[in-house]
Amino acid sequence: MESYQQMITRQRKWMFYLLALFVLGWGLTPYTSIFLGLLLGGSLSFYNLWLMQRKVDKFGEATAQLKSVKGIGSFSRLMAGALAVLIALQFEEYFHLHAVVLGLMTAYVVIMIDFLFFRTRD
Repeated sequence: MESYQQMITRQRKWMFYLLALFVLGWGLTPYTSIFLGLLLGGSLSFYNLWLMQRKVDKFGEATAQLKSVKGIGSFSRLMAGALAVLIALQFEEYFHLHAVVLGLMTAYVVIMIDFLFFRTRD
């Protein structure tokens, strides 16, 4: 269980680093709409990562106690992604739609890189 908590901490830390990089890109480059789109998508991706980790943790605890579980929150994560796209479509002058979609995928990329990097260390 301790290695799971370390994995969660690493993934959240890397998401914060990426979000900070998106903020720096927004403030220091002329590509403001692209970096705002990445920031919007990345922020909701971080929320989805946090929600998924929390639900999986509760799922694991309920399974260990032989209790039933409703689900792992796929619908709420899908709706958060839809909200990001709706915001980007409503404010097209501020957010680049493709960047928002790429930002929404950042948590999954972080999860895969974390898995590949720390799998090779064992």
